[in-house]
Amino acid sequence: MIDNSSIERLKSSIDIVDVIGSYIELKKSGANFKANCPFHGEKTPSFVVSPQKQIFHCFGCGAGGDAIKFVMEYEKLSYPEAIEKLASSYNIPLTYTKGTQSGVSDERRILELLQNRYKEWLHKTPNALEYLKSRGINKHSIEHFGIGYVGSSAEVIKFLNDSQVPLPKAIDAGVLAKGERGDLYARLIDRVTFPIFNSAGAIVGFGGRTLSNHPAKYINSPQTKLFNKSRLLYGYYLAKKEIYSKKEIIITEGYLDVIMLHQAGWTNSVATLGTALTSEHLPILRKGEPKVILAYDGDKAGVAAALKAAKMLSASGFEGSVVLFPEGKDPADMVNGGDIKGLKNLLSNGKDLAIFVIEQIIKSYNLNNPYDKQKAIAEVKNFLNSLNRVIREIYANETARLFNIPLAYLSSKTKAKPIEQKTQTIAKDPAWEAILKTLIEKPSLIDEVLDVLDFSFAKSYEEAFKSLASGNLEHPILRGLAVDNSIVVLNENEFKAQVLKELEIYYKNLLKSLMNNQNLDYKRKSFLIRKIKTDILPRIKKGEFVPYESNFTI
Repeated sequence: MIDNSSIERLKSSIDIVDVIGSYIELKKSGANFKANCPFHGEKTPSFVVSPQKQIFHCFGCGAGGDAIKFVMEYEKLSYPEAIEKLASSYNIPLTYTKGTQSGVSDERRILELLQNRYKEWLHKTPNALEYLKSRGINKHSIEHFGIGYVGSSAEVIKFLNDSQVPLPKAIDAGVLAKGERGDLYARLIDRVTFPIFNSAGAIVGFGGRTLSNHPAKYINSPQTKLFNKSRLLYGYYLAKKEIYSKKEIIITEGYLDVIMLHQAGWTNSVATLGTALTSEHLPILRKGEPKVILAYDGDKAGVAAALKAAKMLSASGFEGSVVLFPEGKDPADMVNGGDIKGLKNLLSNGKDLAIFVIEQIIKSYNLNNPYDKQKAIAEVKNFLNSLNRVIREIYANETARLFNIPLAYLSSKTKAKPIEQKTQTIAKDPAWEAILKTLIEKPSLIDEVLDVLDFSFAKSYEEAFKSLASGNLEHPILRGLAVDNSIVVLNENEFKAQVLKELEIYYKNLLKSLMNNQNLDYKRKSFLIRKIKTDILPRIKKGEFVPYESNFTI
């Protein structure tokens, strides 16, 4: 069992915006962050993350909690599994009640063991060192990026056995695999290795470049609990400081491009891991709000990948450009060839993302054919409609110029989208929202309030009030109040005045009910009316809290 003290250490070490932002794209909204809820379908964002409270809450479906709860729900994990995943991702040690301590998961420990051995093997393998030298990679970069080498499958398995690593765990880590006959083999053999780290600097897998004639020049670790190539960018951990500082990120297509760009001074460079840029990469790209430079090969595959990425980034509101490398060259080749000036010129003069998309669409049609031109205009209009309204208008002018057509041809007659109505499950009461929000922030006031207010006073908020009084802040209404910055926390004088007002409203309504009640015993009725008129209401008017009496009923 995980020791509670280490769970608390984990909670205090992680940031909920960083955790959730690694799964879904968050956008700043005042002091909070908003997104479309990942737990139910919606078009208007109602999912709110509060960095101040370190909680999330969806006003649409009621989901909410802390960072651990989010990982549990999103990854479909148990509480201990979510804790271990977060601890592993953020390199935070966990202590177990049995007395053992785990700085990383078993899988992470295996990856770290192999990484150290891969680095040792590299320095004993002349042909691997010669390959790196031929590509222009210097000793500092080899060390900085942790480049290594792996030989035969037998060597890897022997090392794991000598290190007393359970081989099934090595399979889980993506290091070994089972053949058709059940025999084990190493996934990477005879390859230069590139360790892959997550954004927190924890190792999650490997990439490998063959030194033989293997048809797969590059391969990556398979998907595991730690490794998901669609949510990772090679070199991001080493580049993020410069990305945040420079407000710019360069995305390339390979390990060597990243290494050589860093070596030449572009330390804000990263690469996708053998896959196209996808929407799952957007949360990590959004961090620091950098401009995005897509630095891709100029061949057919590179142009297609750049077009797909540029469309997605433009529609998601990113600013940036596309750089296509000519003559089959790539960034690594240009650095190795000493053409730093040419590289700098290319990276500084990329084509605007949206303009690149529009021009590529136009190139795919014969504009001299009126039917083709009509199709091209329709496709460009469809792209423009994916952009923010203001941005769309700006690019429409440029598009009209490129097509040599009147701007009116690009106008879209679309019906206004109906405003999405959220189901309101309770009758809103601003007064009680303010009272409960204040009690969340100032729990020392709860005992005093419970002396004078019954739970029933809160009407639609009665169950939330009971949860708050019991110390349970996980009630959906309470989470919603906690993250709603439009609800003001009252100072003590304002809070007292609001409670007195609720008391006055309650007793005036009770007085009215008494006077209209024909079935109550006359003596009892007279006593209660006199008590409210001559004692309770005057005391409330003077600013005095009157203790609630449960037997003071009709």
